[in-house]
Amino acid sequence: MAITSANQLELLQTAEAVAREKMIDPGLVVEAMEESLARAAKSRYGAEMDIRVKIDRKTGKATFTRVRTVVEDDAVENYQAEMTVAQAKQYMEDPAVGDTFVEEVPPVELGRIAAQSAKQVILQKVREAERDRQYEEFKDRAGSIINAQVKREEYGNVIVDVGAGEAILRRNEKIGREAYRPGDRIRCYIKEVRREPRGPQIFLSRTAPEFMAELFKMEVPEIYEGIIEIKAVARDPGSRAKIAVVSYDNSIDPVGACVGMRGSRVQAVVNELQGEKIDIIPWNENIPTFLVNALQPAEVSKVVLDEEAGKIEVVVPEEQLSLAIGRRGQNVRLASQLTGLDIDIMTEEEESKRRQAEFESRTKLFMETLDLDEFFAQLLVAEGFTNLEEVAYVDVDELLVIDGVDEGTAEELQARARDYLEAQNKKALEHAIELGAQESLINYEGLTPQMVEALAEDGVLTLEDFATCADWELAGGWTTVKGERIKDDGVLEKFDVSLEEAQDMIMNARVMLGWVDPAELADEGDEGEEEEA
Repeated sequence: MAITSANQLELLQTAEAVAREKMIDPGLVVEAMEESLARAAKSRYGAEMDIRVKIDRKTGKATFTRVRTVVEDDAVENYQAEMTVAQAKQYMEDPAVGDTFVEEVPPVELGRIAAQSAKQVILQKVREAERDRQYEEFKDRAGSIINAQVKREEYGNVIVDVGAGEAILRRNEKIGREAYRPGDRIRCYIKEVRREPRGPQIFLSRTAPEFMAELFKMEVPEIYEGIIEIKAVARDPGSRAKIAVVSYDNSIDPVGACVGMRGSRVQAVVNELQGEKIDIIPWNENIPTFLVNALQPAEVSKVVLDEEAGKIEVVVPEEQLSLAIGRRGQNVRLASQLTGLDIDIMTEEEESKRRQAEFESRTKLFMETLDLDEFFAQLLVAEGFTNLEEVAYVDVDELLVIDGVDEGTAEELQARARDYLEAQNKKALEHAIELGAQESLINYEGLTPQMVEALAEDGVLTLEDFATCADWELAGGWTTVKGERIKDDGVLEKFDVSLEEAQDMIMNARVMLGWVDPAELADEGDEGEEEEA
């Protein structure tokens, strides 16, 4: 079949039809046709030739041309597609390297094999264009809700029709034991759109916390308008959820707005989520207050926050303990997800016992180390002293406020504390030296003998060893694994060394060793201050 003998407009009509069916640009289909015809021509004239085809967008006429590029005399590699300046002078006036010579060649006859090959090229190009269009359409829709129709189920995963293609709702992204039949309408959250060789992959979810947030945005106009903001969402999909909201208009109650008249707004979300119970909680920037709200309906007696460890202790009355924890720990788990903190719940009786144990432990410490009777040691603990360093180096006036303590007694207490601490320091230093601790580490400013001993026991013996440590290895920290926070113990954690202090100590050691230029640190600090400003 010769192109010239066919109806030339048929090419354009075919391109239009394919583009309309696949919803892609007709120009892309024409380009695919041009490439397929060029490939067929190469098989006729020779694969080494640079054959190009141009289809007129108005008449449909296909023009076949051979292109040759002018190159340096010693750079010719393909004599069919390249020529030297001297050779080019036969066809061109004043040729230069980089110029191209284009000549028209006769159109080719498309045999059965060539026609089949051309068809495959066109199909492949059209398929790629269709995939690109799907990706471009959905890449910016990630994070939004889509209505789709169920097509089929494969190994528990639901394949849905999203209009321009297919998307997948994995079985672990379904609520509970949801089951769908082909043809069912389904509302999902577009969790991720990923470009892959087999085409764009659209992953949906009905269990994501963001799905609930988007549903509320659809039901509550104040959220859509930005008057009310959803600050946090925690879900146990299909069972229970907590959502924290805040209003930027004092005249609007965020909880009431989300609940709606007679619960109409929240009920619409509950129905979509298969009856999932939703607690709507007022958000508060004060973490303890927010936590008290998050643990509703349980009543909280007291909250003790440890921000550095990301942990919080909650004290509740005995009769509120089961309510605060919830069935299978659900209530406290959701509250923990909502606040981003580890929550330790205890009863008032348990807290009292713990405080009593701490009081007795500190009393015993002062009795044994300072040679005091029980009553006097209890006076120190009751006044807020927790360790020997506080007694040894506190201002004398703070000891004089204790009943029965005069200036002479205070000085004696401090002398005993300092003597004991010096003896402990000496013992720790001797042990560290036995373990192999070097002078560079022992004399490093900021490290106490006990710290040097702890480092030596962990194999850190020199300043070089110390400088290679990570801050969390010294101060400890928390790692989140599969949604659970796991404690990382630090070598110097028992000495209350914070992450910031550990960072400074390590960086100073690196500067002393010449590993880091102090000027670079100063420049980084200045840049950080400028960014904050």
